[in-house]
Amino acid sequence: MKRRSIVKYAAVAAALSLGLTACGGGGSDAKAGGTVRVTLANHVWTEGIKAAIPEFEKASGLKVELTQLGEDQLSDQYNVKLNAGSDEIDVMMYRPLQEGKAFAKNGYLADLTSKVSQDANWDWKDYQEGPVKATTVDGKVVGVPIITEREVLYYRKDLLQAVGVQVPKTMEELEAAAKKIAASNPDTAGFVARTGKSAAVTQFSSFLYSFGGDFTDASGKSAVNSDAAKKAYAFYGGLIKNYGPKNVSTDMSWPEAMAIFTQGKAAFYTEADSLYKNATDPAKSKVADTVGFAELPAGPAGSKPYNIPSWGLAVNQASSNQDNAWKFIQWATSKERTLEAQKAGVPGPRASVWADPAGTSTYPKDLAAAIAASAKAGVGHDRPEVITVGKAREIVGGPIVASITGGDASAAADTANSAFQTFLDGEKK
Repeated sequence: MKRRSIVKYAAVAAALSLGLTACGGGGSDAKAGGTVRVTLANHVWTEGIKAAIPEFEKASGLKVELTQLGEDQLSDQYNVKLNAGSDEIDVMMYRPLQEGKAFAKNGYLADLTSKVSQDANWDWKDYQEGPVKATTVDGKVVGVPIITEREVLYYRKDLLQAVGVQVPKTMEELEAAAKKIAASNPDTAGFVARTGKSAAVTQFSSFLYSFGGDFTDASGKSAVNSDAAKKAYAFYGGLIKNYGPKNVSTDMSWPEAMAIFTQGKAAFYTEADSLYKNATDPAKSKVADTVGFAELPAGPAGSKPYNIPSWGLAVNQASSNQDNAWKFIQWATSKERTLEAQKAGVPGPRASVWADPAGTSTYPKDLAAAIAASAKAGVGHDRPEVITVGKAREIVGGPIVASITGGDASAAADTANSAFQTFLDGEKK
């Protein structure tokens, strides 16, 4: 998913605690000097790292050659250079859930399993379970998470107070509250969320897990027509159909859904926590002073929102400079740098930064609490874990639209299940 930078990353120079000249792993390509070629996406995280690179260069004796590209340009460059087996990239910023499995299958990502366990001070065990799972393919660590997000509940404190309802803790309570508010405020929706066939999949996923389902079962077969999945499709779509905006479109992604919420036209909204400043910034939101945050309400299987890394760092398998590439990653993902990034508004994957008061000082207290709870129970994917992600999302998103538009969600799930299984079988060939 594309994410627009919503905060300006302050240029903070944190003191290095890592002995960078000794943390390269001891391979034959580790050098006291030299160049490490780093390709990063345009992102608020990148701006912070750029500002701090001189300290890395001074401490390591390495020169960083940085390439910074928009997401589409980044994908184009990877398609060309990685397919050609080019060694012109050492460190690469990538999207673990969108392209990680394809990159790993094609042999583009170096195995970092031994490197992540070398340094106790760097501390791989400090990383949250969900992001670690998303950067591990076939038992091998192929990337290090740098930016995370979870699905949380955005809500209007004033509207809840006006009708005398508490913040919902269960899906049943969410539906009852949305119904009551919609009935009391004809011009205000009780609930809004993404509706587009592909875009909605990520946010629907948390409902799916909380109802006890997933996109595939333990054997890897399609499970989008399980009883749990059918109930989740019907519930998510029913909230929008019955208590959503009037004449709601079925092509909304987060900007459109967020706009409805920030214009004061909805009481509840489930969305990625990383977008919260769109709702709390008075320059962007008419309801900035009345927004609250809570953990995703629990379904029959509990509250199971996704907890994913939207971006990670990896080493190009074709690089002849892998130890120096790891030096850069180890520095860029250290506890110190992760804390500085988080303080500047980039949610981090390390448990320690969420336990540190400095790490949550810039977040609304209720949001920080919701994130901490979500990270513990979070699921490490927010879409099908496949190679061709875009096609898969189109298939499993079909029943969402059917439910929103009043169609037969159960029948749509059966149709989607058959199509998704055919898709999965095709990927194995």
